Amino acid sequence: MSTLPTIYDVALRAGVSISTVSRVLQQSHRVSEHRRALVEAAVAELGYIPSASARGLVARHTGLIGLCFPEVAPVVVEPDDVLGVAAGASGSAVATGGGREVEIVRDESAVPTVAWGNLYFGEVIRGAEHAAWRAGLSVTITVVRGADGASLVQDLAGRVDGLAVVSAALGDELLDHVAHRVPVVVMAGPDRSVDHDRIRVDNERGMAALVRHLVVDHGYTDVRYVGGTSWARDDQERFAGFRSALLGAGLDAPEVPTLRADYSRAVAREVVRGLVEESRRGGPPLPRALVCGNDQMALGVLDVLVEEGVGVPGEVAVTGFDGVDETQSTTPRLTTVQQPMTELGRIAVERLVARIAAPTGAPTTVDVPVRVLLRGSCGTH
Repeated sequence: MSTLPTIYDVALRAGVSISTVSRVLQQSHRVSEHRRALVEAAVAELGYIPSASARGLVARHTGLIGLCFPEVAPVVVEPDDVLGVAAGASGSAVATGGGREVEIVRDESAVPTVAWGNLYFGEVIRGAEHAAWRAGLSVTITVVRGADGASLVQDLAGRVDGLAVVSAALGDELLDHVAHRVPVVVMAGPDRSVDHDRIRVDNERGMAALVRHLVVDHGYTDVRYVGGTSWARDDQERFAGFRSALLGAGLDAPEVPTLRADYSRAVAREVVRGLVEESRRGGPPLPRALVCGNDQMALGVLDVLVEEGVGVPGEVAVTGFDGVDETQSTTPRLTTVQQPMTELGRIAVERLVARIAAPTGAPTTVDVPVRVLLRGSCGTH
């Protein structure tokens, strides 16, 4: 990634919007002397060299950035919610599987007293909105739904300065088309054929570290994966980590997930209720551990096991992935792999602002780490 300062860096150092920086660079009279001095000082301190595109930014600047999400679950955003972080995490350890390390911590942070809107997308939106506010921009959100998704995204691309897209929201062809119209940053996405900036989350290594903990530290051998949708890349990567950890421990591993719950808490409830009822009719016993591809499914699994009187973790251990706030307030608290979701939103907007100001240049990739939060639902005390 380039270390050259961008117009965003200047705006951040000066404490003004990028529009104000652009006006100063254009020598516009629509800027107060105080703000002009702040910008000029920031330019000098950073050694910023304005490009033609940066000087012309204000002329085409709409002040609006678009966020695109796939239709998976309702997006819940509360205006005053705060990210619950594992500030009291302790007992850290490190799991390695080749390459970058994954932090594993015993999460002893305080349980929140208030339940906020805490779905994955809501926390990404929170980070994006904060970064946009700091840059003097606004955010508009589109959920890509079915056959109308392509037209919605193309319409949005005509109204914004750039798009931040969750990987699963757009296919390659549509992403290619949109990326030729406006700058695009792909969040939580793999390498794809289109040249674009992207932010990657290490789904596979994070899941592998979690499953190794279940197998090695707890001795669980009958471990099942509750997956989302077969086409979602995040789920494919997480299942690959699940499978590699089992195989690495000398255990059998299925080629594909045998349980799917569509990333939904409600669907997961029905799937697991079926397992419980079948077991009580004399069918196969419940798995010793259920590893879920996201927290929403894990919360549904936990709901049913508690309702049905199945001991967690005594009879069945349960884990999730994402690290949403609600995992801190369940009984027992949910073991999960925490993604820096607000960071995804923040970095996406910052990369978009930089790309809008300097549209040429090689695509950049930002890798964000995950960490395993060990809590009561897996048997960690």
